[in-house]
Amino acid sequence: MKLLVINPNISDDVTALIEAEALRSAAPGTELVLRTAGHGVEYIETRFESLIAAGAVAEVIAEHTRPGAAPVDAIVVAAFGDPGMPALKELAAVPVIGITEAALCAAALQGHRFSIIAISDRIKPWYRECVEGFGLAGRLASIRSINESLNGIGAVQQDFKETLLALSLQAVTEDGADVVILAGAPLAGLARDLRGLIPVPVVDGISAGVRMAEAVAGLQSGPHRAGAFAAPPAKDRKGLSGNLEAALAARQENAALPQPSA
Repeated sequence: MKLLVINPNISDDVTALIEAEALRSAAPGTELVLRTAGHGVEYIETRFESLIAAGAVAEVIAEHTRPGAAPVDAIVVAAFGDPGMPALKELAAVPVIGITEAALCAAALQGHRFSIIAISDRIKPWYRECVEGFGLAGRLASIRSINESLNGIGAVQQDFKETLLALSLQAVTEDGADVVILAGAPLAGLARDLRGLIPVPVVDGISAGVRMAEAVAGLQSGPHRAGAFAAPPAKDRKGLSGNLEAALAARQENAALPQPSA
């Protein structure tokens, strides 16, 4: 199996964290292709920054799904908040899995109420909207976050490990969380260090995304050729990159293939 794992942030340090956790999480024999967004921001904290990141992720997906590109079996969008999702599912004929949806699914399978631990206060309203979008608002115990300035996005774990642990414990003891989600690619791998210190299951978004992508790809359910996630309809387009134009055209051609008769 071959997974394309995309960091929607422009930080190479965060991509390194993503890669390390993805390698630890992937099943034996799974090949990982790591890519970093070609434009955008150091780390995504707002809805508008997510909008910018969505375009960057679409370009990476297009590059790897255009005709002639080496095929991948699934794609992981490796930023909490799932920039561009679910719209990106319309672009690719393979499963596109966001680490938010993967983490929420993993949490929902392991407990009734979950809490999200985030890296900034500003990010919390957007994350709450994401949970509401998945219909899980009633199971959200809390969103707790660091409320201090970050020295560097690649050093959040080292700088705030004790703070993140304290927030996780508060989520359990004060908010009633059955599961804790450590949100965001900058926290990739931290769950492994904190599991023995937190008395409930701890979910890592990158690990959940990789394992869910493997599972969904393994189901071989087939692509969307109809319905809400079918390819966007053909129409006049202007100013798109060559990769995006080619990927869209190929997706539309694939969607137009005749369906087998019953």
